[in-house]
Amino acid sequence: MRHETLDPEASRRALIRVLQGAYSGERAAAFAYEGHARSVSDPIERADISKIRAQELEHRERVGRMFEVLGAAPDPRLEAVLTAVGRTISALCLVGGWFIPMYGAGRLEAGNIVEYEIAARLAAGAGLGELVDPLLGMAEVEWDHELYFRTKVESSFWRLVFPIWRVPPPRESIRREGPRAIRSPEGTFRPS
Repeated sequence: MRHETLDPEASRRALIRVLQGAYSGERAAAFAYEGHARSVSDPIERADISKIRAQELEHRERVGRMFEVLGAAPDPRLEAVLTAVGRTISALCLVGGWFIPMYGAGRLEAGNIVEYEIAARLAAGAGLGELVDPLLGMAEVEWDHELYFRTKVESSFWRLVFPIWRVPPPRESIRREGPRAIRSPEGTFRPS
């Protein structure tokens, strides 16, 4: 996959779009994890998922503060759509058994790592270096979430039926690569 190097203003606009998706996605995740936590019987898993939910809400708050730096705001349509998605997933967790919510959460978290890495690259390209470190920090937390859910999925018989998504590179590569490279589910690529 090829990506063009963007000028600072184009990077800023693209960053706003990515952050709008992240902001609304974090809300959807919080709703989903609320139902997910209620659906598990193991109190340790319930506490772990509740902690992940709290971290997603913290990310939403941090992204909200980034909008102030950017002079931007959340996308109300995206907020409505992803809130509905999150609430639907929350309800489905109660009927989806143990495996499906764990599997779905792991796949989504893998994508969230990429989302925040892309945002960090765009922030750097927009000359907003003060946003790079917090964005990479959120990518690291999403990496931790993905590992948690992947570990759960790998412990299940159902892993033989549902193939594991592409495993992200090691956590330390997020800082090592920083905003210079973007990771996709297919691998790492650099802007041209």
